[in-house]
Amino acid sequence: MPNTYANMSVDQLNQEISWLEDEVERLRGLNLSLDMSRGKPNPEQIDLSRPMLNTLTNVSDLTDKGVDAANYGCPDGLPSARALAAEILGVNPDNVLVVGSSSLEIMHSVITNAFVHGIGGNEPWCRQEKVKFLCPSPGYDRHFALTESFGIENIPIPMREDGPDMEMVRSLVELDPQVKGIWCVPKYQNPTGITFSDAVVEAFASLKPAASDFRIYWDNAYVVHDLVQPGDSLREIFSAVEDAGGKDLVYEFASTSKVTFAGSGMAWVAASDADIEELRRAFSVMRVCPNKLVQLMHVDYLGDLTNVRSHMALHAQILQPRFALVERKLTEGLGELDIATWTHPNGGYFVSFDGPQGSAKAIVKMAAELGVKLTSAGATWPGGNDPYDTNIRIAPTYPSLEELSKALDVFVVCARIVSARLALSAQTA
Repeated sequence: MPNTYANMSVDQLNQEISWLEDEVERLRGLNLSLDMSRGKPNPEQIDLSRPMLNTLTNVSDLTDKGVDAANYGCPDGLPSARALAAEILGVNPDNVLVVGSSSLEIMHSVITNAFVHGIGGNEPWCRQEKVKFLCPSPGYDRHFALTESFGIENIPIPMREDGPDMEMVRSLVELDPQVKGIWCVPKYQNPTGITFSDAVVEAFASLKPAASDFRIYWDNAYVVHDLVQPGDSLREIFSAVEDAGGKDLVYEFASTSKVTFAGSGMAWVAASDADIEELRRAFSVMRVCPNKLVQLMHVDYLGDLTNVRSHMALHAQILQPRFALVERKLTEGLGELDIATWTHPNGGYFVSFDGPQGSAKAIVKMAAELGVKLTSAGATWPGGNDPYDTNIRIAPTYPSLEELSKALDVFVVCARIVSARLALSAQTA
């Protein structure tokens, strides 16, 4: 039988804790200052897109299919930008608006429109008694913060190995008219790295909401962010809705923020004919047009989906060693102790880690004291409230390999000592 914390004696656990306390003091003496809190592209990744900055000069043709990119007009985005965005998502360009550089900002605009003006002729959310959103958890903290900022009630939905618990989703969506939406990151979900199965996507597509202003908020942030080839395959949601006989059910979002320059690229939303027309009208009072010169740079440089995939393969070459290092360090440091599980994603930006119940806050706090900043414990749940205090999002993309190795050494020691103390407490209670 492996010598796990669960079957160690009190003396063995005390010896383990004593050794780990010495390790903590050794690490404290290194005076580290490392940040693993957000999923940011690293400088090597950013450098991949530097040639794009040379695509426009003072003699460049600043038109796209007859549209002057340097002047007002074309509020839906350049024709070539909409075509590229649609190709990436696998949808019709007519159903895409390329209207900014931040998909989160577009999501906020879409929620604002629903809150102030309503969806599909329904009463604005601000005039309704209560509005609820479903939040697959662990999930993306900025999604939860967005709806929470409007006073919307966020309801956690357990994540399974192939996506959210669809029995729970269906029950809430189809029986409660106050449920107006669900946040989804369907490919390489943040933070689990899970890609929704065909069955899960088809279950979403076949929903019969009690509220006619219910929508699925499909944040396809990692649609081209494969770490391995072939990457995970995701069923295209709009065709699934059509096959199920539905319509007006999905808003889909994506951007180039982790393709080229974070926060300085193209972002877009796709929706059904009726929903896209409604968003077009809503957006028309916010802006005359998006930054079309940035769009022109992107379409000139990226071209089409084939070139995008080639570009992202270069990203993968940079990121693969980081994810491999996470897997190796966690396996070597924790694998035989039976105190933790973690995900093994084929793409995206995160690894989701679960320690013993009641451990996450203590691990994050101790790591911070040793100079390693992690995503706040609980951030992956609505309101920052992880009911089990187990989940920690590991973001390995930004640090250098050397920095990441040091940060993971700290993380492993913190996870071990917190888990050993919990095991000892359980035995001596």
